Amino acid sequence: MDEIEIVKCECCGLKEECTKDYISEVKANFDAKWLCGLCSQAVGDEILFRPKNNHHSPPQPPPSSTGGIQDAVNAHMLFCRKFKSNPAVRVADGMKQILRRRSSDLSSSQSSSSSSSNSTSSSHMSSFSSLR
Repeated sequence: MDEIEIVKCECCGLKEECTKDYISEVKANFDAKWLCGLCSQAVGDEILFRPKNNHHSPPQPPPSSTGGIQDAVNAHMLFCRKFKSNPAVRVADGMKQILRRRSSDLSSSQSSSSSSSNSTSSSHMSSFSSLR
């Protein structure tokens, strides 16, 4: 039987009981940092849905496999530091951020050709599924 260890998310501070193998797997995917399930999803969304040319922020280079993950983890860690006051508020705000991103992504994909956006979205999601 695998040994269970308590590990703390380096973004939001949530503590979970996990096997050492699972902890190692998550750290391997996220620049040697432990991320809880919600934060790992948010980082994955940051990688997939990062605005390519948003007038509110400077243009971002396309993410490389390592640099993109590292940049997304760092961006999410900065986001989490803003909301360290209450774990329930942090989780709710994280969910709200994810839903807003997905909602805006769905809105923009519905206005473009649905067949091309669906195939693009499917390929992005299948590439992210290897991170989990």
